[in-house]
Amino acid sequence: MKIVSIRKNPEYKDEAIAYFQKSWPDVLPIIYEDCINHSITAKNKLPQWYLLLNDENIIGCAGLITNDFISRGDLYPWINALFIDKMYRGNAYGSLLIEYAKADAKEAGFEYLYLCTEHIGYYEKYGFEYIGKGYHPWGGESRIYEIYL
Repeated sequence: MKIVSIRKNPEYKDEAIAYFQKSWPDVLPIIYEDCINHSITAKNKLPQWYLLLNDENIIGCAGLITNDFISRGDLYPWINALFIDKMYRGNAYGSLLIEYAKADAKEAGFEYLYLCTEHIGYYEKYGFEYIGKGYHPWGGESRIYEIYL
């Protein structure tokens, strides 16, 4: 398994955009296109976008961003869009992306990493702790988790 940072490897940009769009079809396609395109030349260390490769096949993705469309703007950075292809689930491959994002966040000087999700039990396995609810602009709410880096 290999993790590719799109910022460090911009030649993967188009593949990354297509993979994120396919993996998260409820998100308008322009969102990932715009985010990933601008992340490559961002002045700050965030955002970051990652692909997980098995040989040269993309099997997963994740992002490290400043806000995951959640009301808790006081908390950042956020790991988002964590996705592993169905046929590869159950092998803890998501933890590889989580650990990579944690290392990038720590290197950027952050003490904590956050995420919002409706999943209960998955992120706790990797040390995340539930800290409360946050609210989305479209009216939904999500559970917020944090981990000390």
